[in-house]
Amino acid sequence: MSDARVPILMYHAVAADPNEATRALSVTPQAFAEQMAVIAGLGLTPVTTAELAACWRSGRPLPERPVLITFDDGYEGVHRHALPALAEHGFPATLFVSTGWLRGPYDTGGGLDTMLDWGQVRELAAAGVEIGGHSHSHPQLDQVSDAALRFELIHCKEIVTDQLGAVPASFAYPYGYSSRRVRQAVRETGYAQALAVGNGLARRAQGPYALRRVTVRRSTDLAEFERVVQGRAIGRTFAGDRALTKGYAVVRGARRTRRVVSRSAA
Repeated sequence: MSDARVPILMYHAVAADPNEATRALSVTPQAFAEQMAVIAGLGLTPVTTAELAACWRSGRPLPERPVLITFDDGYEGVHRHALPALAEHGFPATLFVSTGWLRGPYDTGGGLDTMLDWGQVRELAAAGVEIGGHSHSHPQLDQVSDAALRFELIHCKEIVTDQLGAVPASFAYPYGYSSRRVRQAVRETGYAQALAVGNGLARRAQGPYALRRVTVRRSTDLAEFERVVQGRAIGRTFAGDRALTKGYAVVRGARRTRRVVSRSAA
């Protein structure tokens, strides 16, 4: 199954009444529970990011009909609402935390809504949720300096290791943005694999540092969700997202080039 196409679901907040900053990329607790029931009903096999990457790296076969359930940022609803639904079905998942957004000693105040605290993160880890890195302050990593990039990656990894007693193996790029420079830095920091967005199915050929995910949002109904987890109509479902992503990538590349030229001329 080395050529298998695997749906990696990207969630953010799970909340009944999220604020405006997180609403579009949130799902209600009821919707999340229904989506987990769909996965169970279809006989899919959720795995963690580390498990998927390890299979592809070693050539071991994947489990039957794999799917990944991932969460970005670290919203409190992952513990309050998502964990019970995951536990009901015995599903593993991966949570990518922005360490400077979580409540506790490293909180920079940047969190967009009510965030997890470290006690809740430890409870998630104990329940079988893989905890990965998502930078410290959640910047667009392909737009920051080399020094800032190293700080974001290393500080995040050190904090997660200190709080959980385990080194995070997986990383997710904030906003899904990366570049060759960013991917190289993620690898040099010691992360074994990393997830982008791309709104496409993940394949081994993408390489361990550019695996694609598909976005689950408040507007995702059950029919669309079922198509996505079965890998059907992905291009049509996310056509608008891909067009926006390509256009914005050109803009961000131009911004980065201007900054580099300006620093060189200074």
